[in-house]
Amino acid sequence: MVTIPAKVKDRLIAGVKKFQPVVKKAQAKDINESDTVTIVSDILSDVFGYDKYSEITSEFAIKKTFCDLATQINGVTKLLMEVKAVGLELKDQHVKQAVDYGANAGIEWVVLTNGVDWRVYNIVFGKPVMAELVYNFNLTTLNPKKQNELEMLYYLSRESMAKGNRTSLDDFHSQQQLVNKVMIAQILMADPVLDTVRKTLRKLSADLKISNDEIQHIITDEIIKRDVLDDDRAADAKKKVAKALKPAAKPAKATTDVGE
Repeated sequence: MVTIPAKVKDRLIAGVKKFQPVVKKAQAKDINESDTVTIVSDILSDVFGYDKYSEITSEFAIKKTFCDLATQINGVTKLLMEVKAVGLELKDQHVKQAVDYGANAGIEWVVLTNGVDWRVYNIVFGKPVMAELVYNFNLTTLNPKKQNELEMLYYLSRESMAKGNRTSLDDFHSQQQLVNKVMIAQILMADPVLDTVRKTLRKLSADLKISNDEIQHIITDEIIKRDVLDDDRAADAKKKVAKALKPAAKPAKATTDVGE
């Protein structure tokens, strides 16, 4: 659980209460993209705490092309914002342009929003460049009285983003990379876990003959969903688990010269 400063918490809660009806009204009127950008800019200022005149810009150019909005702290760009009209249903393909911007400028966080839905992406600087959806929320239904939902706002706040090289959003992302169904599935199939299951089964019946491979087949065929095993992250998760379980090398014993 993240500790949110009291003043920031009060601002986030008050901001949500203020802008939920504003966004709902804009959604009902189906306002255009330009007007949606104006509302999102106000949210960045009044809810997330960025200075409207010095830390929020629509003039951030990358290769002579401007992104919709960007937040900057002490001259360093923290977030790129891709804003769509409030009535448009968001799709992952909408974030491609902002991801290209971020990749070219070395900015790793992108937010795609229509004012209602907010999607937070991390740019993976590989070949090809990819965008990983880290989390998302609906501003009109978000309950700021719930700590976990309030934290989703805090990660994007000025106070979180001003923490230097390691922000609360970075920490949350690192945790998400470890605590997820793909990683846990690979842990369940690791030898130490299979050994424990086999030994427990043997305690239930001393005559039971079963191998780790047989237990693993039961887990993969009947317990874990196929989409988890086929997930693009599975191979990387398996490598991380194997590395974590690899025995640490024992330090070499010191030798004593004969003449000592």
